[in-house]
Amino acid sequence: MFRKQFKMDAARWVVPQQIADPNTISWMQAFNLMRHHMPLRAMFFFRFGSWCKFKRIPFLPGFIQRVIYRRYGLEISPGADIGGGLYIAHPIGTVISVARMGINCSIIAAVTIGMRNEWKFPRIGDNVFIGAGARVLGDIALDDNCLVGANAVVIQDVPAGATAVGIPARLLTSKQS
Repeated sequence: MFRKQFKMDAARWVVPQQIADPNTISWMQAFNLMRHHMPLRAMFFFRFGSWCKFKRIPFLPGFIQRVIYRRYGLEISPGADIGGGLYIAHPIGTVISVARMGINCSIIAAVTIGMRNEWKFPRIGDNVFIGAGARVLGDIALDDNCLVGANAVVIQDVPAGATAVGIPARLLTSKQS
């Protein structure tokens, strides 16, 4: 679990606009990428903390969560159900609290994903792009291959392949995009 998901994360950093095949990346290449890209180091700690939580190692997941927050400015809980290939371009000021997040999602900067008024969190599909400063709040679903524009505040479901922009977010039809 830890190895596969981290290699998927590292594959996003080979060429950020493309998704490389994680099976072609060696551990040496992954660690070399991690040396040069601070957000990938944050993802390494997140994946390691999730592995520790899965293995029921006491205290370490909480300690790692604090390290991620203090060192990288990323608020994310180890053990969160987040698929591999997560790309966070700039983790500082980003908060991620999801019910589930699929594979190959991209988050740009200062994004908040979390609860709104109730203790219920968003469900995010595969290949979702969330622009800088966006807010995704409440018990909603962002389906596969959707886009959330910069500074959008999403408080309703976004169907597969749709684009959400504005405050509050509205869906663009194919004629508007």
